[in-house]
Amino acid sequence: MTPQFVLTVGHDALMLLLMIAMPVLGVVMAVGLLVSIFQAVTQIHEATLAFVPKLVAAVAVFVFAGPWMVSTLVDFIRRTIESIPSVVG
Repeated sequence: MTPQFVLTVGHDALMLLLMIAMPVLGVVMAVGLLVSIFQAVTQIHEATLAFVPKLVAAVAVFVFAGPWMVSTLVDFIRRTIESIPSVVG
């Protein structure tokens, strides 16, 4: 196992992490911004008003992007497990 191989696997894992997390984080951040603007305009500062829309948005993203996320993770894990024999021997 070479240092270059370890760095490549680590880089691929971090890029995969960012690629999978971005849809959920982006949507939740946008919903949070909209809710905070709504709270600032109406001066309604209820904690559930900030939490529930973000939760619903995150669930909606998981419903739509979940199969893509799982298949991407499975592909990465399969490639990693299949590369074990070349690394060991």
